[in-house]
Amino acid sequence: MTLPPSSHAGQVLGVVGLGSMGFGAALTALRNGVTTIGLDTRAEARERFVAEGGRATDSLAELGAQCDAVVVLVVNAAQTEEVLFGAGGLAGHLRAGAVVICSATVDPTLPPQWQQRLAAKGLLLIDAPVSGGATKAAAGQMTVMASGEPAAFAAAGALLDAIAGKVYRLGDVAGVGSTVKMVNQHLAGVHIAAACEAMALGMRAGAEPRALYEVICNSAGMSWMFQNRVPHILDGDYTPLSAVNIFIKDLGIVLDAARKLQFPLPLAATAHQLYLATAAAGHGAEDDSAVIKFYAGLAGIELPQAAVKP
Repeated sequence: MTLPPSSHAGQVLGVVGLGSMGFGAALTALRNGVTTIGLDTRAEARERFVAEGGRATDSLAELGAQCDAVVVLVVNAAQTEEVLFGAGGLAGHLRAGAVVICSATVDPTLPPQWQQRLAAKGLLLIDAPVSGGATKAAAGQMTVMASGEPAAFAAAGALLDAIAGKVYRLGDVAGVGSTVKMVNQHLAGVHIAAACEAMALGMRAGAEPRALYEVICNSAGMSWMFQNRVPHILDGDYTPLSAVNIFIKDLGIVLDAARKLQFPLPLAATAHQLYLATAAAGHGAEDDSAVIKFYAGLAGIELPQAAVKP
């Protein structure tokens, strides 16, 4: 269900990780009147946020001492654990009653463990992975899949509302949010791989790429990922908004969870191999739509090239 409106008056929000999603979340909070402090290891990211009217630091201790809640929007579980429990981590600096909002895509078994460790220090946790990409994050339209104790939502629910378009409260147990995000990433990863495969097939058979894209976007075969990612291919622009390596990680999480459940995922496994093959070909750091380059290499397909800037 969607969280009811509430007030964030006087609360201070920290955002750790001013990347494609974190920057959008921090900027949205700022626009919604929340005092927001951003943290990133990159000086240029901090300077960019300050230029938008926010505050920034590179010190977890400084951030933790000032915030009522902190969104941790880093790349993976290892980085999340370092931010929370590493030397100088947030767990040692947040005030009792503060809320940690964990938003990286992680194994669903981890948030309950983090919740217990934080609770021992008087801190609360919301398991709150996000979806929507950089564009929706910047527009304040990303989706949050949240679960956690009622006390955590009572303390920080208004701050969640302030960073997203939709916040779904999925239960009182940490880990449920990450389970739902895992399912989302299963679909997203398969859909991107299928979009790249389908476009490669059409081009190999002689279809004009832009016409093919237009028709599919107005036909039953369209998916959000097809509509969103294929323009990167058409423009020859593989600047990573979400990289191939991200889906190697995310589908790895999906497959690991399924293995523990003894549940078969043939489509996810095949898509995972496609991302691995694309990375092995040297494209792991490129946009995830670069999966089409794997097919292009196999079949000798000439892909659209980026326009040459004058």
